Amino acid sequence: MPTPPISFEFFPPRNEEQALILRSTWQKLARLAPRYLTVTFGAGGSAQDATVKTVEELLERADAPVAAHISCMAPGVEMLDGLLDHYQQTGVNRLVVLRGDPPETLEFEPPFRYANELVAHVRERYGDHFHIEVGCYPEIHPESPDLASEIYWFGEKVRAGADGAITQYFFEADTYFRFVDLCREAGIDIPITPGIMPITNYTQLARFSARCGAIIPPWLEERLVGFGEDRAAIREYGLDVITDLCEQLLEGGAPGLHFYTLNRANATMKIWQRLRS
Repeated sequence: MPTPPISFEFFPPRNEEQALILRSTWQKLARLAPRYLTVTFGAGGSAQDATVKTVEELLERADAPVAAHISCMAPGVEMLDGLLDHYQQTGVNRLVVLRGDPPETLEFEPPFRYANELVAHVRERYGDHFHIEVGCYPEIHPESPDLASEIYWFGEKVRAGADGAITQYFFEADTYFRFVDLCREAGIDIPITPGIMPITNYTQLARFSARCGAIIPPWLEERLVGFGEDRAAIREYGLDVITDLCEQLLEGGAPGLHFYTLNRANATMKIWQRLRS
């Protein structure tokens, strides 16, 4: 199989130990010639500083395009514009624009309620400087009442100026293809890149999935639970499942793969190696 277009997502480290782990991770993954690397958004204070620092390090040292995440969950539009001005000046030309998840205690009023409003703001202020990716949810965002609503709001982000989209992760290829077909019927024609979550830890995966609305199919959950505390078996089985998923997606016409790395390289690298063989 030809080498597929790939991209990798990282989150900013919270301490020096995490920074060392992330540095080791991106150094390995950057060698795979990704389309771009992404860094998730820290809304303010030290979290924002960590995001900016990570973006700058990748720009300077990774020899790969870098996409910065921004979200509506920010203290004000001035903060967002200052951040975007900085990114523009330092050479960032890709963004991942999201609404973001409100924290349990929200200490400020976000300047935008929905991601389409933030996309429109970026387009109005910066024109075509930034290539904008947005999120979409083949299995429906936890706050969406139904799939029709999900596709409508996805379309609003496209109409506001999005260039492409990255899906929430899922575990069955048909989920992606059904969603893409419905989007095309609704007039959404931008590339929709499937988000891929390597399986390495069932407890962690179940927690993430419950929070973001991703469905772990019964056949997969049963097998993962059956391995108990045998983490090596979970990793090996997960490698088989996700490699097969990626192969189905690429053979079916997906425009690439976006890996949620969780700041670890090994599982993603093994999947990539299998796809190339």
